[in-house]
Amino acid sequence: MTRSGPTRRVVSLVPSLTEAVATGAPELLVGVTDWCSHPAGLEAVRIGGTKNPDTAAIAALAPDLVLANEEENRPADLAALRAAGLRVQVTEIRTLDQALRELERVLVRGCGLPRPDWLDVAGAAWRELPAAPWERTAVVPVWRRPWMVLGRDTFAGDLLARLGVRNLYAGHADRYPRIPLDELTARGADLVVLPDEPYRFTAEDGPEAFPGLPAALVSGRHLTWYGPSLVEAPQVLAAALAAAR
Repeated sequence: MTRSGPTRRVVSLVPSLTEAVATGAPELLVGVTDWCSHPAGLEAVRIGGTKNPDTAAIAALAPDLVLANEEENRPADLAALRAAGLRVQVTEIRTLDQALRELERVLVRGCGLPRPDWLDVAGAAWRELPAAPWERTAVVPVWRRPWMVLGRDTFAGDLLARLGVRNLYAGHADRYPRIPLDELTARGADLVVLPDEPYRFTAEDGPEAFPGLPAALVSGRHLTWYGPSLVEAPQVLAAALAAAR
């Protein structure tokens, strides 16, 4: 039977949500994934990865709430946690507006916390963006070997669109299509955006595959995380994009 009552023990299976909870109430977190890197020094049990969590270890922590995401976590793992009697709150985040709503749902209704000020600051930071000085068409790889790119209905794609970057594959049938490199380089993009997660693209690993195309190396945390990083993300991403000439 699923537990009810105040939320005092939380396991987070999503790095973004871990940071969001820890910013206001780190004492709630009793378990987090190996990929939960923010904030530094977080004192919580590591329960495996987002795709391979130790569900028995999570159950043993007796959390009042498990935080998950429909994209980052596997349905089978979430079903196993529910079968163990745990309350699992699953987020769906495809746009900035949806992210802000889901963060409020997780923090206020899920964790019982006051609505954090940074949510309003983040919303204002994105609403008050100046108009982009240009519109650029980009391919946005998120993996190589094989090459995978942002497709339709992605949170990162929505953020980039707000910054004047049109995702060349935004109309693709898949959200993260596998596209051969020769097609990526032949489609006529005028920019390649290379985040440092989930694949860690660097100046030495990524741009060389797109000769002659400006490459924007961007922070994956600011492009793909939905949490306190949204406050500074507009400025951080805009600066990285402007530097790609």
